[in-house]
Amino acid sequence: MQSGRERLQHLHSNYISMSSLILQALQQDADGMVQAWMEQARVANPNLPKSAFREASELLEGVRQALDAGAEPSQFEAAAWSGPRRNLEELSRSRAAQGHTAGDTSNFVLSLKRPLFAHFQRMQAGDSAATIDAIWQTTLLVDSMAQHTVSTFQQAREEIIVRQQEELLELSTPVVKLWDGILAVPMIGTLDSNRTQVVMETLLQKIVETESELAIIDITGVPTVDTLVAQHLLKTVTAIRLMGADCIISGIRPQIAQTIVHLGIDLKDISTKATLADALALALEKTGWGVGRRG
Repeated sequence: MQSGRERLQHLHSNYISMSSLILQALQQDADGMVQAWMEQARVANPNLPKSAFREASELLEGVRQALDAGAEPSQFEAAAWSGPRRNLEELSRSRAAQGHTAGDTSNFVLSLKRPLFAHFQRMQAGDSAATIDAIWQTTLLVDSMAQHTVSTFQQAREEIIVRQQEELLELSTPVVKLWDGILAVPMIGTLDSNRTQVVMETLLQKIVETESELAIIDITGVPTVDTLVAQHLLKTVTAIRLMGADCIISGIRPQIAQTIVHLGIDLKDISTKATLADALALALEKTGWGVGRRG
């Protein structure tokens, strides 16, 4: 009768042998394994990227090196698997940037199972127990790889979305030079804290660069003005004045004027105009310019 230690040693040796079966499968015919993987992956996704073969080859080489160094398939988060994890992260970020889905990327990795299973069935034809154990270890490893791919893919997509939002925010708040010493910021859409911060930073930087004396904030494209929006506008005006410039708010429509009055917001120290044209005329007057029709 085996002692507890002997059983543990037996399980450990059996575990290592299963890892070695995966390693042998990758060592015997790496190119053939990659080719079989690609064929299986195309069943799920006929439009594989051109980089798929290279990515698969690099990933399998990373897995082979990890197994050769003694990495255990069930502990994919261990340091020994850092190489394959890095391969999967690069693959995920590349697929995310190309517009592929997380499901497509995960299925690509999972397609590796069938070629490995087929190899075990051929090599262990007379030993069903060994085949089942090898399949189980392979499942643990490939599933962990697929899960890591999904996690990285989601993170990459979130980073892309955040970057696109920041780029759109910058594009939606341009600072325009209307005249010497006069800048304008046409606001379109809802004002929130993040957008106000971008507007303030961009506008203040432009005031310094152009040495402008006056800035026009046009809110014609802002659908509604509430207490929060008004506070954002007042903060921007205060920052402009601290830079030694003045400010005019244009686009004050009747509905917005009524809302400001009902909310009790004090704009008496700020010049306001109904249209951008009126604001520009006032700005020219304040900066000493005179414009008139010829004749």
